[in-house]
Amino acid sequence: MAAYIVATVVITDAEKFGEYVKAIAGLSEKHGGEYLVRGKVSEVLEGDVNPDERVVVSRFETEEAALAYAKSPEYKAGAALRQGAGTVQTRLIVAP
Repeated sequence: MAAYIVATVVITDAEKFGEYVKAIAGLSEKHGGEYLVRGKVSEVLEGDVNPDERVVVSRFETEEAALAYAKSPEYKAGAALRQGAGTVQTRLIVAP
């Protein structure tokens, strides 16, 4: 059953956030993931959304693979580098 990690991101310090991006480069793919969407919100259609928000959607073959990525020591070390560089909210969605 496919699983998706959906992240919403608002970057406040691009240089520091860039360190995180470099640290996790290729890590999703290492766990069998693929990026489906990576981009800035083009237009807010409904709701209270920061227009500077970015959305990242990654697809994994299984819930276990998605969790292995999100809970890996490499990801956690990378995430520590982005402290103070913005806000990140992630969700796991398992498709039937």
